[in-house]
Amino acid sequence: MASAGAGTFLPNSTSSVPNFRSPDHNRRRGPTLSPPNSFTGRRKASPDGYPSTSKETFTGKPEADVVVIGSGIGGLCCAGLLARYQQDVLVLESHNVPGGAAHPFDVKGYKFDSGPSLFSGFQSRGPQANPLAQVLDALGESIPCADYDSWMVYIPEGEFLSRIGPTEFFKDLENYAGPDSVREWKKLLDTILPMSAVAMALPPLSIRGDIGVLSAAAARYAPSLWKSFAQMGPRGALSATKLLRPFSEIIDSLGLKDPFIRNWLDLLSFLLAGVKTNGILSAEMVYMLSEWYKPGCTLEYPLCGTGAIVDALVRGLQKFGCRISLKSHVENIVVENGRATGVKLKSGQVVHAKKAVVSNASMWDTMNLLPKHVIPKTYQDRIKSTPQCGSFMHLHLGFDAKGIHNDLGIHHIVVNDWERGVDADQNVVLISIPSVLSPDLAPPGKHVLHAYTPGTEPYEIWEGLDHNSNEYKNLKAERSEVMWKAVERVLGPGFSCDRCDVKLVGTPLTHQRFLRRNRGTYGPAILAGGKGSTFPGHSTPIPKLLHSVNQTSSADHQLPPKQI
Repeated sequence: MASAGAGTFLPNSTSSVPNFRSPDHNRRRGPTLSPPNSFTGRRKASPDGYPSTSKETFTGKPEADVVVIGSGIGGLCCAGLLARYQQDVLVLESHNVPGGAAHPFDVKGYKFDSGPSLFSGFQSRGPQANPLAQVLDALGESIPCADYDSWMVYIPEGEFLSRIGPTEFFKDLENYAGPDSVREWKKLLDTILPMSAVAMALPPLSIRGDIGVLSAAAARYAPSLWKSFAQMGPRGALSATKLLRPFSEIIDSLGLKDPFIRNWLDLLSFLLAGVKTNGILSAEMVYMLSEWYKPGCTLEYPLCGTGAIVDALVRGLQKFGCRISLKSHVENIVVENGRATGVKLKSGQVVHAKKAVVSNASMWDTMNLLPKHVIPKTYQDRIKSTPQCGSFMHLHLGFDAKGIHNDLGIHHIVVNDWERGVDADQNVVLISIPSVLSPDLAPPGKHVLHAYTPGTEPYEIWEGLDHNSNEYKNLKAERSEVMWKAVERVLGPGFSCDRCDVKLVGTPLTHQRFLRRNRGTYGPAILAGGKGSTFPGHSTPIPKLLHSVNQTSSADHQLPPKQI
């Protein structure tokens, strides 16, 4: 999901997958990165095991060209690129570890991912590469990965190992859905693969859900676009205009009726963008399908966990002089003479921004950092009326591998009921067991597991609950049951919760409290082709205040330096 996602199953993205916590067990050394640029001190945690949020006085130079609020993937990418282009950049992070929703955490020797875990394209290069790979390349960094090509699928029709690539999925369709599905899937691929030439001609970072992409693309990517149009022929070139419409329109135009095909496409779309095919931009789905179902495609998992992504970004941006200050909670954005001029920390200290303030917080949380009188009412109304995706339930387990089948894969998708829809709460569970590919994430003979409901948990049923109350604890037990059942289905009869060394459950209130996410949301639920279907983008009505993620397009993860 992109926003978001975070976290979720994102083939070419790592942003916007909110998650949680950094427990106090086996605390590893964490960076206090500004200044000096060194790793000092141990990571403190609050008594309940979550990241420490105690206020501390910022001791570095209280000024920079650009101040970035938040060290999530989007904030780190933005800061790294700006530093790469000779900007003096300071990243302010409220917690005691960088990484935001992508930060790892350790408990009893188990190293957990808190956010995204499915990736592809880290080794890709060039304009069509994974956007994060482009940033890492610009920073002179790389991430060693384990390659694989499949995940397990558990659906009402049965269970099967779904392999990416041009031929394997046809076999799955034949076995579990029948010949009609095979014919319709072939019809779909025959239609979209020629269109993918245009989608590939536009780098992921340029894809937006608005008409502005046409003028921008025509100006910057004209040679590759014209080459693609020539290869496609007149009919193919004309069909390329559908790339900026909802993907469901392509499905409907082809007359695809098979329930399995439509359900499968809804599932892929939802995992990619947090919306079904009637809400996702066709360009995104065409790009993803052409990548996943082409010869030689592989998926990747960073060795040593997704924290390796954060580490690589931190190394890269420090290399170019960027500073990161941890435990530096931004209380509000300072606006003087109508312009953003810096931020005020919880400690009371003011940090000045000579050129810009960039917020890596959500649009709702960024608005709450601003003085109310400086925000135009039209902008307030737009932000308040932007629909939100749901939140998450999480289950982190550290367990004994004894009795678990040896061919256990890293990723598993459980769908309980197609009729309810893939976006229904308590219906889809995603499970990642990264120690299968990176054994160092767990003690010998053990596994580490992360299960979650992908942005479908309603915040309303949690709103106002005291996280120390029995009502909250009972609701946690009730709403986590769907994840326990999915885990038992995946791991088989050899698994017992009594043999788990670690059992952690996270809720929407966890997201709201520790990721500072408005209502614990995954992000904006903006539907392609609908009213108000464009993301607000990087700009804001406040001069010198910009966004870096969450409210930009689902492919944009960093702010182009030319906008500073």
